[in-house]
Amino acid sequence: MSRVTVSIDPHVHSEGSYDGHEPVELILEHAAEIGLDAVVITDHDVIRESKHAAELASEYGLIGIPGVEVSTAHGHLLAIGVDRMPPRGRPYAETVRRIHEQGGVAVVPHPFQRSRHGVRQRNIPTPAPADESTRGDREPEPSPERADSVAETDGVGEFGAVEEVDAIEVFNAWLFTGYRNRRARRFAAEHGYPGIAASDAHHLQYVGRAFTELEIAGRESAAAVTAADVLTAIRRGTTTVDGRRAPIRMAAKHYVGAAGRRSAYYARTGASRGARATERTARDALTAAKVAALQSAHRTRRLLSWFA
Repeated sequence: MSRVTVSIDPHVHSEGSYDGHEPVELILEHAAEIGLDAVVITDHDVIRESKHAAELASEYGLIGIPGVEVSTAHGHLLAIGVDRMPPRGRPYAETVRRIHEQGGVAVVPHPFQRSRHGVRQRNIPTPAPADESTRGDREPEPSPERADSVAETDGVGEFGAVEEVDAIEVFNAWLFTGYRNRRARRFAAEHGYPGIAASDAHHLQYVGRAFTELEIAGRESAAAVTAADVLTAIRRGTTTVDGRRAPIRMAAKHYVGAAGRRSAYYARTGASRGARATERTARDALTAAKVAALQSAHRTRRLLSWFA
């Protein structure tokens, strides 16, 4: 059987996000230029720009996959492959179920990092052992009076089956020390979840800094791969994670290319935001330099601590 490997960045923010910066056209252009096969726009609690990006993707030689980063009652959750926004503010397990009802995949982003609204381990829906009514610090079984409403509120079926997430983000490029990436990898391995990597980019130059390679069966080339193929591969776990956490060499290369593409884009479109984009470019460069300096200092302190 023929097989092909595609590279995707499944967690990227556009100007549709309250904290995003770039138009989806520019993100798609950049993704194609750096060799990605797909990029999923996952803006916070809005899906319009992501659907627009999925519609335009083929014009850039990319696979079109819509998505959104949902704010649940317990933390953020990526809904990949959906074209409607799941209700926000609902329990984690219920949101997983609603994503599955749309045929999408539910991915836990930057887990356990509460400063970035990562979900706590106890709130990630996993099946309890058959001989236990609870698992670790998960919430106890519902009381009898709640039993009839559990399926609607917690995503648990009438026989106690749990709608599990489909994958864990085991490499998020914006985690500073890597500790929580390692913890996410251990959690995914313990529960048998596929792992994915993503940039979680909010600026153009960081798109693709981390990415996931997916092995797709039954396709001759990346051009033949569909969004449904990508979702199936995530569910099956035919994934390999790749990327770098520190924005030094790789990010510098991305930054130079991104700056040129941003300038060219605004020159072509004649957008009135051109001046603001130039200002953002300079600000982004300063931010990248500060982050690199902080990480260098952190690594130096760690190295010195070994000899203390």
